[in-house]
Amino acid sequence: MERVALLRTSGRRLLHRCRGGRPAVVPAAASSSLARRSLSSSLPARGYSSLPGGGARFLAAAAPLHCSGRYWPAATPRLARRLSAPAVSTSPSPVPYDTDDVHEYAAKLGFEKVSEQVIDECKSTAVLYKHKKTGAEVMSVSNDDENKVFGIVFRTPPKNSTGIPHILEHSVLCGSRKYPLKEPFVELLKGSLHTFLNAFTYPDRTCYPVASTNTKDFYNLVDVYLDAVFFPKCVEDFQTFQQEGWHYELDNPDEEITYKGVVFNEMKGVYSQPDNIMGRVSQQALSPENTYGVDSGGDPNEIPKLTFEEFKEFHSKYYHPSNARIWFYGDDDPKERLRVLSEYLDQFEASTAPNESKIWPQRLFKEPVRVIEKFPAGQEGDLTKKYMVCINWLLSEEPLDVETELTLGFLDHLLLGTPASPLRRILLESGLGDAIVGGGVEDELLQPQFSIGLKGVSEDNIQKVEELVMQTLKNLVEEGFASDAVEASMNTIEFALRENNTGSFPRGLSLMLRSIAKWIYDMDPFEPLKYEQPLQQLKSRIAEEGSKAVFSPLIENFILKNTHRVTVEMQPDPEKASRDEAAEKEILKQVKSSMTQEDLAELARATKELKEKQETPDPPEALKAVPCLSLQDIPKNPIHIPMEVGEINGVKVLQHDLFTNDVVYSEVVFDMGSMKKEHLQLLPLFCQSLLEMGTKDMDFVQLNQLIGRKTGGISVYPFTSSVRGKEDPLTRIIVRGKAMAPRVEDLFNLVCFC
Repeated sequence: MERVALLRTSGRRLLHRCRGGRPAVVPAAASSSLARRSLSSSLPARGYSSLPGGGARFLAAAAPLHCSGRYWPAATPRLARRLSAPAVSTSPSPVPYDTDDVHEYAAKLGFEKVSEQVIDECKSTAVLYKHKKTGAEVMSVSNDDENKVFGIVFRTPPKNSTGIPHILEHSVLCGSRKYPLKEPFVELLKGSLHTFLNAFTYPDRTCYPVASTNTKDFYNLVDVYLDAVFFPKCVEDFQTFQQEGWHYELDNPDEEITYKGVVFNEMKGVYSQPDNIMGRVSQQALSPENTYGVDSGGDPNEIPKLTFEEFKEFHSKYYHPSNARIWFYGDDDPKERLRVLSEYLDQFEASTAPNESKIWPQRLFKEPVRVIEKFPAGQEGDLTKKYMVCINWLLSEEPLDVETELTLGFLDHLLLGTPASPLRRILLESGLGDAIVGGGVEDELLQPQFSIGLKGVSEDNIQKVEELVMQTLKNLVEEGFASDAVEASMNTIEFALRENNTGSFPRGLSLMLRSIAKWIYDMDPFEPLKYEQPLQQLKSRIAEEGSKAVFSPLIENFILKNTHRVTVEMQPDPEKASRDEAAEKEILKQVKSSMTQEDLAELARATKELKEKQETPDPPEALKAVPCLSLQDIPKNPIHIPMEVGEINGVKVLQHDLFTNDVVYSEVVFDMGSMKKEHLQLLPLFCQSLLEMGTKDMDFVQLNQLIGRKTGGISVYPFTSSVRGKEDPLTRIIVRGKAMAPRVEDLFNLVCFC
């Protein structure tokens, strides 16, 4: 389960997911959804130890089938970007079915059709239904993708920082009416073929998504999750609240009382990390008047103020079908989706939750604001050089139109998307700090924002960082962006949109997160799924008016002239952690002093009882309630990736003929076995330098722009592994790249340049 704070590391919108100094590229032959790696992985976990030695190079390419012009466009989430075998083999055509028959069946079950649209960008047919009795909204997306996705999302705006949404997200998965186990979530992991199984707490909503390529498994997961959110045991079980939220712990009346709880402990860790503190303070300072002014994850100082009664009331109010957005996606039967849902939704009446959960916008400030916050820091090093500064803007009080949002996304990529991007490059080359902080444009909450700054800043340079940010933005308004940079950014983002390479992260979930970012605020859920028209309009504007006329007004109006600006200065404090710990101990000391001996004995007994419950396994009859697959439900034949082995000029070539939407993925592997062992530690630096130091004929800015204009990205990684039975390690350099089929020659020319 995950808490999403401003979505800085997970479900961010599609254009941010294209960002990265060295775009990751993978062969389309990844064979197992369970073995795929995330983008943050430094190395693929594949069996390169079996590669031939003798200085041989190894090339693996995924050539497109003869399907030019056909594609699976959509978002590419930062969460995951490896190309899954099921996703590669998926046909890009919508599932044909009798829509009239489905709608007639839906009406019998109590659903009315609100809208039906064909989404060409993801080759799907999407129908928005509304459950007449409760008002629950259901998006049913049908296509040929075997990786089926279900998600149920509730708007859960907190009024304080006690962490109710976060604790509830944990707790509802601790047993339910039909599945009375302590942790059915854990049991599901053992007997399921899921491709995704998790839950997210956002600042204003809570999501419960699952995915599976096996239809029976998929509906097992759907049933467990529906029962968990609507009929959880936790609202009747105080011990679950204690376990997942917080409780006093006392093993012996003579000892000191402590705080314990899964979420409490998790958030103590979060609140000790400077980057997390910066993100939290920035968000709360930008939106002090609405729900974003508190922490949905929970402040460790506030969590112990939460009562069980408040916890139960929050679930009763917000975990209701009237407050739900429900998503189905994939190649399963649309009728079965509605049948399963109706069994749950029909048990409820309509509620007032949609009115009570509505998110209100933050009014824009008349004047900029400055916030100074201390963060815990160790004694080592020069503390005067550990400051952080971040400048944040709330960009709009009203929702933006689609084209403006798309244009802001392109602007964000131009400013920060690659090492050659001017704002990013100038800040890092200034020597004023060690690393960038701030996520650029963030637009998955109600109001978009822009954040940028540096960490590792000297106290004397705080003002200089602010001045440099503002002056750089002013210069860009006056001078505009280089035409090569605009072309590279346009190609990079459009490539990612059309490629839709979400990897092990299900494509249907990527689409769900995009749609929910509008749908949750009562806006059009179809709009975020359609990029083609606004993209073409933007390209036409740039061609007719020039990029300066398009992007300079955005910088000027949304940033430079925007008075809703919050500058957050973070100061290192080596005493803060000890002060916080002492304050917590003092509170607990007062709690204990207020208790009688009988109270202390009862607390010790309750502590023992909770631990015994946690350690006692579920009875066999409860375990049997959790659905699992039998051998008969699992396909006997594995997925085979086609492979041809050939040779070009003495170099072994492996080719995988797969549907890749006319994208060629390549890997070139160089044997570095002749390197001296003492030089191996320099390989990562060497690989990074290949793309960030330019070439004989181009500086690194020109090289990055050329890569962006001609390809979908090139990356270089070292690979070192021990070899069984041998003393010397196996060492390789892997160059990965991807490009549209007509640009393959450009791709390999650039690989040679690097």
